[in-house]
Formats: sequence, structure tokens, C-alpha cells
Amino acid sequence: MAAMKPRTGDGPLEVTKEGRGIVMRVPLEGGGRLVVEISADEAQALGEALKNVVG
Repeated sequence: MAAMKPRTGDGPLEVTKEGRGIVMRVPLEGGGRLVVEISADEAQALGEALKNVVG
């Protein structure tokens, strides 16, 4: 049986380049992180979309 460990230290938003892709780790409310691998083109489009929303 696996040991039960509390979810602490999920960490901040991280974006790293791994191989040919870009890996984004987003902390989630309630614990855990969403991990998404995207291409450079997708990252550029995401950045532009976020700029349009934020201002």
C-alpha cells in the first residue's frame, strides 16, 4: 500500500524548455499541478491571447 502524503509545496508557475517542447506547470487550487507540453508556436499564440485578456 502506498504511503499517504499531504500535498504541500506544489510550487509556483513554471515554464521550462525540455527538448523541442515547452513544458508549463500550473499550480491548481486544492493541490496538484496541471502539466502541459506545447510547441514554440503554441506558446507564442498563448502569450498573445493572454496579453489580449490582461490588457
